[in-house]
Amino acid sequence: MEDSFHIGDRVQIYLETGTWGTEGWFDGTIVRIDPYSEHRSFYWVELDEESAAALGRGIKLISVLNPRNIRKTQ
Repeated sequence: MEDSFHIGDRVQIYLETGTWGTEGWFDGTIVRIDPYSEHRSFYWVELDEESAAALGRGIKLISVLNPRNIRKTQ
C-alpha cells in the first residue's frame, strides 16, 4: 500500500548513481504535488541543506514519480 503524501511532509528520496553520480537516501520536504495520472503524482522535494551539499551539484529541488523512491520520515 502506497503512503499518502502531502505538501510539508518530511521525506527521504532515493537517488541512483547512474543518474545522479551518487546513491542513497536524501532528506527533504515535499513542496509541491503535480498529478500525473489517476494513481500517480510528481512529488517535488526540496532537499535539506545537508542533502543538497552531499549531492554536490547545486540541485535543491527534485521531482519524484516512482513511489519506491520516496518514503516518509518521522
